[in-house]
Amino acid sequence: MTSGLTGWTLGVILFCILAETGRELCFKHGATSTLFKTLRKPVIWLGIAFWAVELIMWTRVLEGVALSVAFPLMALSYATIAFTGAVIFKETINFRHALGIILVTFGVVFVGATGL
Repeated sequence: MTSGLTGWTLGVILFCILAETGRELCFKHGATSTLFKTLRKPVIWLGIAFWAVELIMWTRVLEGVALSVAFPLMALSYATIAFTGAVIFKETINFRHALGIILVTFGVVFVGATGL
């Protein structure tokens, strides 16, 4: 196993970030007051499907990339989930929240650069 990233692994990590974002959007959209009602919603099962596919692809990434490089790159999902939550669910992102997202994104850039 190497810590280096290839175009393929970067693409799969991006896919995993998007799948994780989709999963969280599905879970948010389908969330209700009771577990029974929640599990009856198809959008929840779509979220579970996103999770399952992401799990398979993520294990493929970890076959060839060091966890210390790959996992911090997944932190980009913080940014994508916050952004899509604001766009789709009209959630508010205040200044400190936005600053935190920017700092996480810069951290991801630095970690990703170490794996190149």
